[in-house]
Amino acid sequence: MPITFIKHSEQYAKEIARLTSDPLVKDALGLSDEETSLAGTKKFIRYVQRQEAIQAQYSRVIFNDRHQLIGVITLKAIDAHDKTAHIGTWIGSAFWGLGYNEEAKEKILHIAFSELGLRRVFAGATVSNIRSQKAQQKLPYMTINVGHIYPAELKRIKDETNSDCILNVVLKEDFLHYYETKTLKRRAL
Repeated sequence: MPITFIKHSEQYAKEIARLTSDPLVKDALGLSDEETSLAGTKKFIRYVQRQEAIQAQYSRVIFNDRHQLIGVITLKAIDAHDKTAHIGTWIGSAFWGLGYNEEAKEKILHIAFSELGLRRVFAGATVSNIRSQKAQQKLPYMTINVGHIYPAELKRIKDETNSDCILNVVLKEDFLHYYETKTLKRRAL
């Protein structure tokens, strides 16, 4: 099920607003009614475009192989000096359980480490977002529960969400080893 990443554009605002207005997505992301409105979504898209212009973010709209908009994935808080970022992903609830989250993460992490030169990508989840925690725990390249090693990064996501959070990290060497092994296995088939 190949996915495609497309740069943000206001032409996608209506569909993004529709998908994020779903209570399952909205509540998991902690979004307000204003943030999931069409106006709020357009404001978000303009924010993403400004952040990308200063290289503080790399965010893409995710489309499936049927050309359906299914979600958004973002590398945010990119720190060029420390070579770190935080990853955020949401997938519309109609597309949950189909492998899109894992595929999108693999694709953007490959970009993060191979093109953007990052060394660590942090992934967090609120303590109440069990679905996100379980999705992260399933990823073989993810190091789980590292808040005690990176307290400043844990504080960043706690402050952003106003919630207790768990912090995980993907290290460049772990991901690239996983990715190369997976690629070799595919070629062997």
